[in-house]
Amino acid sequence: MKPILPSRSYVAAGALDGVHAPGRIVGRGPLAVIDIGSNSVRLVIYERLSRAPTVLFNEKTLAGLGKGVASTGRLGEEQVEKALLAIQRFKMLADVERCVELHILATAAVRDASNGPEFIERVETICGVPLTLLSGADEARLSAMGVASGFIHPSGIVGDLGGGSLELVRLTDGAVGEGRTFPLGGIRLEEAAGGSIKKAEKIAAEALADAAAEMICEGQTFYAVGGTWRSLARLHMFEIGYPLHVMHGYEIEADEALEFARTVARTDVSSIDQIGVVSKSRRNLLPFGALVLEKVIETLKPARVVLSALGVREGHLFELLSEAERNEDPLLEAAAELAYLRSRSPRHAEELIDWTAEGFKALGVLETAEEARLRAAGCLVSDLGWRAHPDYRGEQSLNLIAHGAFTGIDHPGRAYLALSAYFRHVGIVDEALSPRIRELASTRLKGRARLLGAMLRLAYMLSASMPGIVPQTRLESGGDNLRLILPSALAGLDGERVRKRLSQLAKLGGLMDGIVVIE
Repeated sequence: MKPILPSRSYVAAGALDGVHAPGRIVGRGPLAVIDIGSNSVRLVIYERLSRAPTVLFNEKTLAGLGKGVASTGRLGEEQVEKALLAIQRFKMLADVERCVELHILATAAVRDASNGPEFIERVETICGVPLTLLSGADEARLSAMGVASGFIHPSGIVGDLGGGSLELVRLTDGAVGEGRTFPLGGIRLEEAAGGSIKKAEKIAAEALADAAAEMICEGQTFYAVGGTWRSLARLHMFEIGYPLHVMHGYEIEADEALEFARTVARTDVSSIDQIGVVSKSRRNLLPFGALVLEKVIETLKPARVVLSALGVREGHLFELLSEAERNEDPLLEAAAELAYLRSRSPRHAEELIDWTAEGFKALGVLETAEEARLRAAGCLVSDLGWRAHPDYRGEQSLNLIAHGAFTGIDHPGRAYLALSAYFRHVGIVDEALSPRIRELASTRLKGRARLLGAMLRLAYMLSASMPGIVPQTRLESGGDNLRLILPSALAGLDGERVRKRLSQLAKLGGLMDGIVVIE
């Protein structure tokens, strides 16, 4: 029997249409990018052009366009046909998604091949829009801009490892410096070395010999971009049992990354315990990608390696933004979007930012600029789990936030946001909380997350999640006590549960008790 759908009288006109669904944000979009690399051809469709772009659809084909280019100078016929079939599908998917723009980017393999112009012509015939052929300098710049878009004022060296080339470029407080291209892409290096790691080691060492003087990175951060390095980092995550499987912002100390890269480069990958987490199509290039990372670390001597999930595509989108948009905070943008889409009142979530700032001051808690930024984001995402069963709101909110598609935040920051939402729903005890997520945050951050959670519990009890109430109240220091000031017009909101939560907050902040004062 065919199920009977509800009448859906609550649905606004056009809301069942994908473009106008309530879970979508309108703007300049959807926007599609086809990225034609030396190893993969990928389609990414973004919801809209914004400071915190959200992916609607993502698919890749490992066409291996770069195979044989170094030796023959041409794109192989088999690889070309595989790539074109994928691009034909991608173009149709972009049309199905009703994309308002389609951008096509091509990199080293197409750039270096004598039959590259013929391939470009066929791609443009299929897609009906011009293809942008990136130079090595373009790749380096866009990779760095992708990293700049995904971190807050990053400084160090960006390395983007593709199938045909390695791009290195300097970032200084988010500003892109000069870059260089090296013929060390995974496919190209494997072919040049005839599959020999020993020969590849010599090639890589010679190619990078003079990079240290130009790309000074000692004691700084090396930002790793590219599918092979992401696969290597994913393998490391599972090998050490890391609790958060989010690639962007994953950090490995340089010494640890160096030893791990050396091991992977010189070990039969099929014998590695957790190799199943790496797709079979990526495994043959994994040792060569590991070798390049090893030589980069030895040459540039960074203090740490940080993975970036954002690269050329996101750098391209970042360039399309206005200067004012590029200066926006990607974490706060994404958090505000989630508040808009999922909270009972986005305005209420915004009101909590100033209210909790005053509350922290009343408790004598000092914040760094980064901690204040995280607290603001924590307020914005504090009501995402309200539709869940009450017994699971804390756990579901924690998982949703910890694994959210946020940028501009490191893993300890993710733990802070997730823990603050957990404590806001469950209370300030954490016996039921998995210890693993707590390990990601420092003692200081865990303490502030618990304090923010307790403050949010009080705010939501006062306001019933509706705007206009919290700004009329305030928290003040009253000697050994924490005072909650209510205007006489809101005196009726005082109650046993409000006082209990106020008392918990005061004691958590090191005070004797909480007192409600009616003015």
